[in-house]
Parts: sequence; C-alpha cells; structure tokens
Amino acid sequence: MGADDQGLILMIEDNHDIAEMASEYLERRGYRMDFAADGLTGLHLAVTNTYDCIVLDLMLPGMDGLALCRRLRQDGKSSTPVIMLTARDTLDDKVQGLDAGADDYLIKPFEIRELAARVSALIRRSRRQVSHEVLTVGDMTLDTSTLQLKRGGKDLSVSPIALKLLTILMRESPKVVSRRDIEHEVWGDVLPDSDTLRSHLYNLRKVIDKPFDRPLLHTIHSAGYRLADLEVEAAES
Repeated sequence: MGADDQGLILMIEDNHDIAEMASEYLERRGYRMDFAADGLTGLHLAVTNTYDCIVLDLMLPGMDGLALCRRLRQDGKSSTPVIMLTARDTLDDKVQGLDAGADDYLIKPFEIRELAARVSALIRRSRRQVSHEVLTVGDMTLDTSTLQLKRGGKDLSVSPIALKLLTILMRESPKVVSRRDIEHEVWGDVLPDSDTLRSHLYNLRKVIDKPFDRPLLHTIHSAGYRLADLEVEAAES
C-alpha cells in the first residue's frame, strides 16, 4: 500500500453508470477499485480477496445484495465493512439490510461525496476495531479475526447482528453497556424500533446461555446489559 493509498474497495453494482461514476471519484481520492456486476461474481471476489470496504447494490442479477451479505458474514466469516446501496427507503428495508450484516445503508440517488465520506468513515472505524484478539468472558471465547465463537469448548453460531452485539458486550465486560450505546454502535443513525434490540438479545441468549448451566448475559434494569460470569465475580470479591 502506497502512502496515498486509502484502501481497496470492491464495488458490486450492475448499473454501469453508477459504478463508473463512483470509481472515478474514489480513485481520484486514492482508493483502488475492484468491480463485479452480479452477485455471484461479487461474492466470489469478496471471499477470495481482502478488501477494506465493499459497496454493495441490493438488486443484483444472480444473487441479491441481502443474500450475498448474509453468505459473506455467515459462510465466509468475513468482517469486511459493507455499505449497501438501494432505492428502497423504508425503515424496514434499512433494518433488513443491516440485519443481513451491512454496516451502513445509502439510498439511491445519492451524492457521491456522501458515499466517499461513508466509505472513509467505515474504513477508519474498521481499522480501529481490527485487534485480532480473543475475547473471553467466563467459559466463552470469541476470536475477532476468525469470528469463531465457543462456550465450554463447543462451537456456537449466531447471526451477524448477534455477533456485533456480542463483540461489544465482550469487549466492554464486565461493564454495563447502555441500550443507546449498543444501538448506536450496531445500527448507527438508522435506529430500529424499540423491540429490535430486545429480539436480537433474546435470540442471542438462546444460543450462548440456554444450553449451559449459568447465564453470562444479564439485563441491568434501567441501565443496559452486561456480560459476566457472576459466580467467578462472587468468588473473587
């Protein structure tokens, strides 16, 4: 990477005019670009190469953006930042895209300067978060580079959003994390309805707590949530 290299971006977009406009603008600002015009080619490139950010259209031939994003997160175990481009502008559409694993969401038509700003922000945030560490709470571990989650030596599988929630809570453990801080870090400015976080945490508990002897995820009334092994804390106090 050269001194002026801002990063390598994969643009998966079947609209030639949008792809050409965005690439010219971003290349002038120091980014290197790869392209795919359909979902299958895009997914292949995304899982076989290392990118700093993926700009993903929602409506694509071969495989739509939602399916691609889910497979990238769940099968490819990729944490590459994804910004989704779409003409769908309802809150439900945005939440659906973010639940599929997208990190940001931009409505068409968009200002190219806004796309560049969001790409830059995602890359900065991602580079700060790339720690390649193993987070541990009680008998649960999460490898942030491979996204491998285990509890009691057993492999666990959770959704992309649940993985983000878990990373936040494990990183901050044993501190309490407020509902507002969690929602802001996971969904940014596109906040979901009041039941969305509760629903994701309910599903997360079914995976990380229900099969085991004691819970690690705790609701702190009027304060937020925290991950902690209470038996270990009591023994150490």
